[in-house]
Amino acid sequence: MKRRRLKYKNILIAVIIVLVLTFSISLFTNKEVKMIDLKEKTIDEIKEYANKVNLKLEIKEEHHKEIKKGKLISQNIKVDSIITKGEQLTVVISLGRLGKDYYLKHKVDESGNIPIMMYHGIHNLKNDDTAYTGGNIDKDGYQRTAEAFRGDLEFYYDNNYRMIKLKDYIDRKIDVEVGKSPIILTFDDGLKNNIRIMGLDDKEELIIDPNSAIGILESFKKKYPDFNVTATFFLNGDLFEQPEYNEKILNWLIDNGYDIGNHSYSHLDFTKIKNKEVEQEVGKLYSLLDELIKNKYVNIVSLPFGSPYDVNHKNFSHILKSTYEGKTYETKSTLRVGWESELSPFHKNFDPLFLKRIRAYDNLGNNFDIIHNFKLLEENRYISDGDKDTIVIPSEKIDKIAEQTELEIIKY
Repeated sequence: MKRRRLKYKNILIAVIIVLVLTFSISLFTNKEVKMIDLKEKTIDEIKEYANKVNLKLEIKEEHHKEIKKGKLISQNIKVDSIITKGEQLTVVISLGRLGKDYYLKHKVDESGNIPIMMYHGIHNLKNDDTAYTGGNIDKDGYQRTAEAFRGDLEFYYDNNYRMIKLKDYIDRKIDVEVGKSPIILTFDDGLKNNIRIMGLDDKEELIIDPNSAIGILESFKKKYPDFNVTATFFLNGDLFEQPEYNEKILNWLIDNGYDIGNHSYSHLDFTKIKNKEVEQEVGKLYSLLDELIKNKYVNIVSLPFGSPYDVNHKNFSHILKSTYEGKTYETKSTLRVGWESELSPFHKNFDPLFLKRIRAYDNLGNNFDIIHNFKLLEENRYISDGDKDTIVIPSEKIDKIAEQTELEIIKY
């Protein structure tokens, strides 16, 4: 009997020991583990740590101008946060500063020229429907077919151009991926075919004609997400010639990455009117935009007919700054009708007050049409280093760059 009791007692003790051990192990294994700072760890040490705490490790690499090669740039799990078993740990490791070979490979040159394209109307026609060359609707090529416009966009994309905002160019903020070149799209006159509205849907949202300029641009936005599709529309007093929708249109454009500028109220030739009339033409359009999209438009004037054609003309200063109905207006930049690409915003001779544009038309490669201009750009185009905070240029072109700049200049 005593032996049996002793036997049960031993079994009970053994069970208790097992339970205690199991509970202890459970406590140990379920202990919360906090994320550590990996900043000083090597890649091998990071791998070892991830394995130890059961994290799925993803290692990315990118160049960094300050952090040495092999050192951590960032980690996605915050230091001291609780780690979950099997959680994804993504670290970015520095490849070090970019060097000459990298810039040579991508032919980086941020002293080169940038095309500012000038469009007017986009008509829902095929190229064969017109009497003129290559999708021109009129003899001078100010109006384009929808087919030609689609072809233009494909041409820009295929030739490694990526869109930027006009205001960013003027502000010297060029953010384009490495090896690509910036291009700027502008539209004058606020024609109905720029953004033709077909009605409203059941949510009171605009239904946009897919063959209008915006309809086509939006389709390219979906087709090529890296194209960075955008444009600036310069308007007269009729805005987009659709009074029942104009306010909705303006806000839709701004909300979807486009900009609105000033093309004067009545599109008069500034060389043929007095300075007070110039002030009315510029100031009245600014006032109209203030009513509809205050503080959302750009203070840039696309000069009607390109007038007054000369910054020294007596009326030019009244475009830049004056008053209308007691309110002061200021213009940051003006656009000419122009014929060729413009200087890099980092060029010592860059002048944002009077910018040239390229007329987007086809003339069989002659008279500064699209093909002619882009052939010229092959020898002197802006090619990005992919870093908006640096200006990278070949050493032999250093004399082209303005001395006063907040950005780091790198020559190679």
